[in-house]
Amino acid sequence: MHSRRDFLKTAALVTLGSGVAGSNLWAGGREGGHAALFNINRVSGESPRMKLRFFPYELKLKHVFTVATYSRSTTPDVQVELEYDGLVGYGEASMPPYLQKELGSVESVMAFLRKVQEGIGRFADPFQLEDILAYIDGLSEGNAAAKAAVDIALHDLVGKLLQAPWYKIWGLDRSKAPSTTFTIGIDTPEIVRQKTKECAGQFNILKVKLGSDHDKQLIETIRSVTQLPIAVDANQGWNDKHLALDMIHWLKEQGVVMVEQPMPKERLDDIAWITQHSPLPVFADESVQRLKDIPALKGAFSGINIKLMKCTGMREAWKMLTLARALDMKVMVGCMTETSCAISAAAQLSPAVDFADLDGSLLIANDRFKGMEVVKGKITLPERPGIGVVKL
Repeated sequence: MHSRRDFLKTAALVTLGSGVAGSNLWAGGREGGHAALFNINRVSGESPRMKLRFFPYELKLKHVFTVATYSRSTTPDVQVELEYDGLVGYGEASMPPYLQKELGSVESVMAFLRKVQEGIGRFADPFQLEDILAYIDGLSEGNAAAKAAVDIALHDLVGKLLQAPWYKIWGLDRSKAPSTTFTIGIDTPEIVRQKTKECAGQFNILKVKLGSDHDKQLIETIRSVTQLPIAVDANQGWNDKHLALDMIHWLKEQGVVMVEQPMPKERLDDIAWITQHSPLPVFADESVQRLKDIPALKGAFSGINIKLMKCTGMREAWKMLTLARALDMKVMVGCMTETSCAISAAAQLSPAVDFADLDGSLLIANDRFKGMEVVKGKITLPERPGIGVVKL
């Protein structure tokens, strides 16, 4: 087993600088790659196969979380473990109730993962990321969070086999990771003031959920406590494009630096008009799920918010980032309420983005992992391999 891992580590020196994100490592039976891998298997008598395990895990929020259309104190979640050759890759599916139609429920995620469990053993080589994840994506429509859970676990496993974190495999400099926003939910002025005081000294930028009748009051309440930059997410909550643009101009005067999803996703022409006239960059959230959605958003938004739970995981997230950059669009990486497992997976992308909203694990009281940390407000990636997490 150890000789095999030593071989993989040596091979990593060749592949690390080659832009292998989402690629089929050693595909096509390249000599020195697959051949050596399987020769080692034959010599050792081992024939390892990937084995998938999973179980439900309810995330408990530290505070009741409120946005324009709902409130909640828990988030349904499913934890995934993918074992191969004595190593375990970790993944998870987080399904906020308001996104159940898009992401599924605990029951639907478990049902999908049972299908994966039955079929993933056919792949003898975990480095076949393209083939494995294309197979999983083709098992059924939707189920993005369940697919993301397997994708994250597979990337964690492959990174551990390579003995390298994914930001290095992608050729990124972890010192370029941005500060993460910290989210202030819609609440009473007293609670908002209290939450702002608690976090103002720990973060460099805040994120505020807007879309109610009290948006200006909420911003003014925060401004009574701190002058930190603010990112705002309207969660499709504004309905008049002229009023929305007026609001954006006012927000810029208040030190807001970006706006997310100002209007309902089906009103793309109105959003494009806002973006054309906006003094702030306008990012797509609900308007973008996967790679195929991006071309239609060019010109309608300044940038996109990539979330692993919506785009099926790290493989597609990297492709989305690459396409957005090719279209001269800005990129943000976001999250749901998640453990440090999925947050650390998304954070591997962070050195390549303009904005990061990766505070999801900070909002829960029962994290299972230690991974990406926020140090003086800045995303700090560990040097541990894979997605960089260890179980608590």
